[in-house]
Amino acid sequence: MMTGRTLFGHMSAKGQQLEDHYFGSIPERVLTYMIDFETEAIKLGIPLKTRHNEVAPNQFECAPIYEEINLAIDHNQLLMDLMDKIARKHGFKVLLHEKPYAGVNGSGKHNNWSIITNTGKNLLAPSKTPKNNLMFLTFFVNTIKAVYEHADLLRASIASINNDHRLGANEAPPAIISVFLGSQLDEVLNEIETSKINKKADTNNAMWLGIPKIPQILLDNTDRNRTSPFAFTGNKFEFRAVGSSANSSAAMTVLNTIVAAQLTAFKKEVDALIEKGEKKDIALITVIKKYIKESKSIRFEGNGYSTDWEKEALKRGLSNIKTTPKALDAYVSKKTADVFVQNGVFNERELHARHDIMLENYMKKMQIESRIVGELVTSTIIPAAVAYQNTLIENVKGLKDLGMPKITFEGQLSLIKQISEHLLAIKTSVDGMIEERKKANIITDARKIAIAYDEKVKSYFEPIRYHVDKLELIIGDGFWPLPKFRELLFIK
Repeated sequence: MMTGRTLFGHMSAKGQQLEDHYFGSIPERVLTYMIDFETEAIKLGIPLKTRHNEVAPNQFECAPIYEEINLAIDHNQLLMDLMDKIARKHGFKVLLHEKPYAGVNGSGKHNNWSIITNTGKNLLAPSKTPKNNLMFLTFFVNTIKAVYEHADLLRASIASINNDHRLGANEAPPAIISVFLGSQLDEVLNEIETSKINKKADTNNAMWLGIPKIPQILLDNTDRNRTSPFAFTGNKFEFRAVGSSANSSAAMTVLNTIVAAQLTAFKKEVDALIEKGEKKDIALITVIKKYIKESKSIRFEGNGYSTDWEKEALKRGLSNIKTTPKALDAYVSKKTADVFVQNGVFNERELHARHDIMLENYMKKMQIESRIVGELVTSTIIPAAVAYQNTLIENVKGLKDLGMPKITFEGQLSLIKQISEHLLAIKTSVDGMIEERKKANIITDARKIAIAYDEKVKSYFEPIRYHVDKLELIIGDGFWPLPKFRELLFIK
């Protein structure tokens, strides 16, 4: 209720490993809810296209039809509010947290993004002719270059305490920003990079200029790498690392700004070549070739979840910023200030204000989780464990009084000992966590206090959870005070 996620809970014996939920039909109760939700969305002018089960038990997906970005973001926020309200009428609770259950797939948003003219022409749609593909390549390569130049800022735009649990997990893109193009487009860019420009070509006649023919089946073969945070999917890019509870405006503001800045820089370079006497198309392809080479390290076609990619990314010089407080540094760098100020989006004071607010938000949410961990353990878990332990002790005493041999109660003695060991580990860790929280709370610098909570206070969460979850398996079901994963995930 307080955090949107389960701070404790041992994984259910049956989770998502059979994939029976993903490939099954929508449960009747859920279908009734989804139809009601879609109907109410239509009343608000928000058409929804997708309705299906997702991978995790009791996880479902919807997708609004694409529209102009400001309207799309407003509608996205309305949908989040609407799905919560309608859920209550159906006896459901919608969890928008990125990782509500440890060991079970979390949730995110796939922000599909393209550039379209006021006449409806998609500038990221490949064409059959080299001439028109020059226009496609201009916007395509400049977007890749923008992501390359501002990867850390793009990472900062999706940073949150919730998303830290998801990024790099088995169902989400890693914290390393990379771009997936698909094998065909990757080969096209490699071919352009190594090709020679024929400056004597007749630009009005079957121009080549090192631009290969781009296959027209891209829509069918590029949407395959689910491990990439930023993927090209036929005629658009898909930013897959945005969190499910996030307001998409943060990520989209950054993406729009860095692409606008990159296109401005591109035009400047092209104009400089034209002024030197180059033909327009030759100037365009010359700069495109340069950008392809410069941004090559951001392109990755493999498995983003693998440890090999982390090693490879390190060699390429790509950042792997795994937690929010340090990821947010990108918002107040000189590079970021330049791109936002020059494009008239934010001034430096506004950037610093947002940075402080996001750090404070992170710290407060971490503080809340820490307090709840301490409260649950002290007032709920430990008393339940002690009560069950006392029952075992009474059982052992009774068996002894009856003169039963020790072998008849060795199992109980073993459980009593295990419970004591787990309780000691839990109490020690909770005391340590509280001390670290006290130290963090006297820090005055927003960034330092957020990092203290991230690196010191949060470090106790997993050890505490480990021992609490072990107790869940030991203590009698009637004594255990918290809902179990099997109840939360499978009771319909």
